[in-house]
Amino acid sequence: MSISQLLLPEFDQEMANTRKTLERVPDDKWGWKPHEKSGTLGSMAGHIATMNDWTIQAIKTDQLDFAPVNGPRYEQPKTSNRKELLEVFDRLTREARAALAGASDEDLRKPWTLLMGGRALFTMPRYAVLRSFCFNHTIHHRAQLTMYFRALDVPVPALYGPSADENP
Repeated sequence: MSISQLLLPEFDQEMANTRKTLERVPDDKWGWKPHEKSGTLGSMAGHIATMNDWTIQAIKTDQLDFAPVNGPRYEQPKTSNRKELLEVFDRLTREARAALAGASDEDLRKPWTLLMGGRALFTMPRYAVLRSFCFNHTIHHRAQLTMYFRALDVPVPALYGPSADENP
């Protein structure tokens, strides 16, 4: 079985759980934040919704400099409400899944580098970047978003089993 075929079921499960979570983002709380050092609910949800752009970048490029010295910074797609959030998430998820499904083992074993201002932050095989930097990063922020929900009394979806709000 190829590396992409091993990763696709995990990708599909995590993206289904992520969409289920993003569907709960309340438009009327877009600017709310739990603490002055925290991002807003809208920025957190937007970051999660656009993480699959990083998945696409990791598969289709050799590196990404998100703050190049002589060029424009990497900008994630912007969203301003739940409808836009889900549209961007769905589009990027389709594109990321297609990129992953089409990637060969040779492609996924090649190194990929994340740079900031021309300085390498890390270099890892693409499959490791996908698991740690893309999939796990999404899961991490999705968990943070569910804590925003709890503070706002938004029902937390059941993701890996029942939640306190859903007992399927």
